[in-house]
Amino acid sequence: MLNKTSESKVLRDPIHEYIHIEDQLIWDLLACREVQRLKRIHQLGTTYQVYHTAEHSRFSHALGVYEIVRRMVNEINGIDEILNEEDKIAVMAAALLHDIGHGPFSHIFEVISKVHHEDITQKIILEDSEVHRVLEKAQSGLSKVVASILSHTHPKAVLSQFVSSQLDADRMDYLLRDAYFTGTSYGKYDLERILRTFVVNGDKLTVKESGIHSIEDYIMARYHMYYQVYYHPVGRAVEAILIAFFKRWVDLTKSDPSITQRYPMFRFLLGKVELDPFYHLDESTCFAGFHMASVEQDPILKDLAERLLNRRLFGYVDVKNEDERNVIRQKVEKTYDSRYYFYQDEMSSRPYSPYQEDESLIYITLIDGTIKELSQVSNIVAAIVAAKPKDDKKVYFPKEIL
Repeated sequence: MLNKTSESKVLRDPIHEYIHIEDQLIWDLLACREVQRLKRIHQLGTTYQVYHTAEHSRFSHALGVYEIVRRMVNEINGIDEILNEEDKIAVMAAALLHDIGHGPFSHIFEVISKVHHEDITQKIILEDSEVHRVLEKAQSGLSKVVASILSHTHPKAVLSQFVSSQLDADRMDYLLRDAYFTGTSYGKYDLERILRTFVVNGDKLTVKESGIHSIEDYIMARYHMYYQVYYHPVGRAVEAILIAFFKRWVDLTKSDPSITQRYPMFRFLLGKVELDPFYHLDESTCFAGFHMASVEQDPILKDLAERLLNRRLFGYVDVKNEDERNVIRQKVEKTYDSRYYFYQDEMSSRPYSPYQEDESLIYITLIDGTIKELSQVSNIVAAIVAAKPKDDKKVYFPKEIL
């Protein structure tokens, strides 16, 4: 039964002022251990080492995404023509659960484990878990519906658009939330204006022509946040050490299998991620492992652990070609093992792309009722699309070699 709560629940939030919960399913999902685990995962991974106030969690972001979707399904003009009440509760649940498969240190977990957080999210929703049991108790088959929204296989594609597209509740929350907690102004845009100008046109979620300027601000906010916050080189330097630490730990297991018994929190590095151990995998357990490693006999593992614990970060330089990279690598190899102390990083991103799947695009409803893709009606976005993507190539290494 998809029941309402006995009374409306409100949770204070610095971005949305209040998170409103009126559905018992959402309240019950919040209490699940898979959702509570997100309190122990930083939303921005290692970025708190750059912006010291970026301590917010994936839990608070999940609530923010839920709140935006809750407002969308209740406030968008014409939404009741394409969504029924079951659709609405399913997409709100999907919004709350969209990140439950994230491991420690944001997307670095995926680089290390070779497992995508979306796949773990699907397993948690569909297999034996507290989340799965709560969904099925509320309505038989609901777990499959929620999973299909997140995997973009639901027959009503607009539901996936709410949670995962180029103008979705996920991005709309994290831009504002990350800007707030990093103390930067780059990610600010007019959320209220965007929500007011959303309109359903046929089976598509679109934005009124009068809302184009707000969408342009949103696109530019995303562009600046990526290069000033998400791709910040100091944050990437921390990630380089994390990757080196985990690589060294795996290499040590080949000569000393007993290390897996001493460090159970790192066993996910050795094979596929199982759900039960995953529930206990968070940043606090990883840091317990770093503390243990800081007194290990192996000098490389010990040094990398101490660097993580005490913020002794790698330095970095921009490089244009392979020759420049090799010069730095050769300097590193005079003192260090380059397998762990030399890291190449290349980043490239567009704030908007008109070449993705149809449901991911941003559509504008013109005054005459016709629908156009955003870059066809916005000179600013058209210029962004036509411009060459900004490439960022760096190498990271111990500062001591310079």
